[in-house]
Amino acid sequence: MEQVVQQIVNGLALGFIYALIALGYSLVYGIIRLINFAHGDIIMVGAYVALFSYLILGVGFVPALLIAMVTCSLLGVTIERVAYKPLREAPRIAALITAIGVSFLLEYGFQLFFGPQQRAFPEFFKTHHYKLGILSVTNEQILILSIAVVLMLLLNFIVMKTKTGMAMRAVSFDKDAARLMGINVDNTISATFALGTALAAAAGMLLGLYYQQIDPLMGFTPGLKAFISAVIGGIGSIPGAMIGGLVLGITEVLVVSLGYSTLKDGVAFLLLILVLLIRPRGIFGEKVVEKV
Repeated sequence: MEQVVQQIVNGLALGFIYALIALGYSLVYGIIRLINFAHGDIIMVGAYVALFSYLILGVGFVPALLIAMVTCSLLGVTIERVAYKPLREAPRIAALITAIGVSFLLEYGFQLFFGPQQRAFPEFFKTHHYKLGILSVTNEQILILSIAVVLMLLLNFIVMKTKTGMAMRAVSFDKDAARLMGINVDNTISATFALGTALAAAAGMLLGLYYQQIDPLMGFTPGLKAFISAVIGGIGSIPGAMIGGLVLGITEVLVVSLGYSTLKDGVAFLLLILVLLIRPRGIFGEKVVEKV
């Protein structure tokens, strides 16, 4: 039992990282009904920006995190304005294909300029272990959990308590009605992309801290798993993205602890299939009634 509890604690760190990424998927889907498959590669961009901020500017963990988040926010807004905005009224398949194209552009663009090899992620501080009763946690795990919780609370405050968040919810509910009420829909969508990509950048830095290495393809698998997390929780739902990420992270760590590390990716997809069979709209997803 002690080992099970310990593995659940270990899985919380990974689960919160998945949740941060999944929030970006849910935000964008909730606004414009787009599955932004380039979102996973923003994770990689954030990790690289943090790495070069440390190597070139010599900054510490928090400044590197802020630089990565701001840089990826600008990148996310640029991608939305250049690649997605012209296709807003086009069939969804066109935007989906474009998102896949942007994903490949980021992956192989970074391979071209920085090489395909893995890079060691900097150790911003020495690892320390702390005993909490029967549990053992590291300062890195505490940092990951703390940053993830703070960012989630901040996102919830922005969405629920600010004018930008009110505009986001209005556009999500009815874009045309929101425009008639004087809401700038284009700026609201850009703000949504900025928030989602900032969270992805933070997750990329935390992933680098978690695995201690990064590469140009590092965002593909975590991005896919975060998408699974968003679907499990109910895509478009912010609480659902959080819960889905935690469920997937804990499940993955438990599978690895049982000695089935080669099956951890397969278990993620198996969990997705089971949720879709039992509750297709996800844990927190709302039932949609289609009028004929």
